[in-house]
Amino acid sequence: MVDTVSFLPVSNFDGSNPSEPLQSRRIPMKVQLLIFFGLLAVGLFAALLTSNNGSDFVTESEHGSLVSLNTAKPELLQPVSRGPAAGVSEKSNRLFAKDGENMVAFPWNNSMLSWQRTAFHFQPERNWMNDPNGPLFYKGWYHFFYQYNPHAAVWGDIVWGHAVSKDLIHWLHLPLAMVADRTYDKNGVWTGSATILPDGKIVMLYTGSDADAVQVQNLAYPTDHSDPLLINWVKFSGNPVLVPPPGILSKDFRDPTTAWWTSEGKWRLTIGSKINKTGIAFVYETKDFITYEKLDGVLHAVDGTGMWECVDFFPVSKTKENGLDTSINNPDVKHVLKVSLDDDKNDYYAIGTYHEKNAAFIPDDPENDVGIGLRYDYGVYYAAKTFYDQNKNRRVLWGWIKESDSEAADVQKGWASVQSIPRTILLDQKTGTHLLQWPVEEIESLRLNSYDFNQVTVQAGSVVPLDVGPATQLDIIAEFKIDKEALDKATGSDLTFSCSSSGGAVKRGALGPFGLLALAEDSLSEQTPVYFYIAKGSDGNLKTFFCNDQTRSSEASDVNKQIFGSVVPVLEGENLSLRVLVDHSIIESFAQGGRTVITSRVYPTKAIYGAAKLFLFNNATEAGVNASLRIWQMSSAFIRPYPNIDNQPQ
Repeated sequence: MVDTVSFLPVSNFDGSNPSEPLQSRRIPMKVQLLIFFGLLAVGLFAALLTSNNGSDFVTESEHGSLVSLNTAKPELLQPVSRGPAAGVSEKSNRLFAKDGENMVAFPWNNSMLSWQRTAFHFQPERNWMNDPNGPLFYKGWYHFFYQYNPHAAVWGDIVWGHAVSKDLIHWLHLPLAMVADRTYDKNGVWTGSATILPDGKIVMLYTGSDADAVQVQNLAYPTDHSDPLLINWVKFSGNPVLVPPPGILSKDFRDPTTAWWTSEGKWRLTIGSKINKTGIAFVYETKDFITYEKLDGVLHAVDGTGMWECVDFFPVSKTKENGLDTSINNPDVKHVLKVSLDDDKNDYYAIGTYHEKNAAFIPDDPENDVGIGLRYDYGVYYAAKTFYDQNKNRRVLWGWIKESDSEAADVQKGWASVQSIPRTILLDQKTGTHLLQWPVEEIESLRLNSYDFNQVTVQAGSVVPLDVGPATQLDIIAEFKIDKEALDKATGSDLTFSCSSSGGAVKRGALGPFGLLALAEDSLSEQTPVYFYIAKGSDGNLKTFFCNDQTRSSEASDVNKQIFGSVVPVLEGENLSLRVLVDHSIIESFAQGGRTVITSRVYPTKAIYGAAKLFLFNNATEAGVNASLRIWQMSSAFIRPYPNIDNQPQ
């Protein structure tokens, strides 16, 4: 193995001291003065606006929720787009009006917007965040890097934020890891991945958008590998190390993966791209992470799927319930190829076999190939990335949870987007066709008092309140048994059920829907059903769907309210089970041990603070259900700046 000390020389591209941290270099006095007077002008302007608008007083309503006496006036909103012009995914919140129509902004008040901020999901103190980058465990700390705009609550000016944790739950913000300060990343330090070498050193490959908006791949590494916080990073003086190959457009080449070690003693990695409408993943081979050979062919390609970004490629065990190092490949292993589709902004995966000799991935089920079959998450979830956690012998999955409200609301509240609770990810050995995702065990440390509800009968057409106090921060585990007699008697039909197009939770069938009403207020004018629906075909076979209905989640007009979901495999002898994490504006739902997962962003205007309630419901026409639940109130995580370190992300 080549020593990184010799093959990763310190960059001196711009003549500055290369050993000095990128973020600690002194700003020239003229620039400081310009910034000072600019901020002074902004402050005076803000003061003038405040004096014109009056004070914003907050009081408590009769339902226990906080409301503001002063709200913003409605305004017409026009859709805004930034990302595609730069050759990346849509990174701003679009509105969902029809072409040529305007959407009226909802008059959000400060207390409503404050409630939306999460309590135990990772997010910076303010401004925009998107893709997870280069997660790893190093010298006792979990490191998380992320796409971040330090200047605004919208996409743009992308750099790498950085935070560390001992347990993946409580986080400390560190100085920015990398900023856009070179010609090869002048337009953004974009998504990348970490590789830990056998000697324990780290290399980070990331996509930069250069001065001409060409997507190139760059190398960076820690200035001091003895620093467990990895505060200072250096960019390789020979960057970029990879440019788009012939025939590939300049904006269709991004997001290098973690590298894996081959039997021939070389490293391989894959990078997403497309040719016309065919999504592809190139494979590159290297010995030193400086010079690369593009292998013939591609790792995999799927017609009609468009640009592949944020590709991830890793092994899963067929025999053990633990994670595997990225380089493992043997007969007891399957491989997972995951891509984020630029066209529809969802994460898809396929399980299959990796052939090292010709560097090719063959899916087990071509009908459920990458981009046309299974998804990590059927809700608002994108740009996911895994890493092997050698600390606990597991593979951990991160994912970006986007906003579903208007960009104007994001600007008003001063932040946008969060990260999902980290999830362990395994092959479902019972089905062999699905992955299992589950919140990392450390989340249970936030559990407070619990409430048990055993064998609760929920008759067809009924709603049952669950007295758990405020339902804003909850961890819910529930199991449902459906009336077997009704199950047998139900008449089958040829009608095809779909979560997204079959009417949501109000559409009644013989065997569903039934489940939970989360973030609901007493009158149920606002509610988010998380539910199962059992469809019975004319042949008598059953198919179970897991859905999340946002259509009545908020009375706000500028919120995207979709119905999410998909089929979930239920094996013989299994009861229907789910786990739901409620954290203010996020609901993460896991069905059947994590075979099907749905994440939703929810923006209620009434079902907030003490007015947020939880209910069981059964809207089936024939079948009763029996439910058993354990529900915990959840404490908040500590997510704050690392003490005594300057230049924290804001």
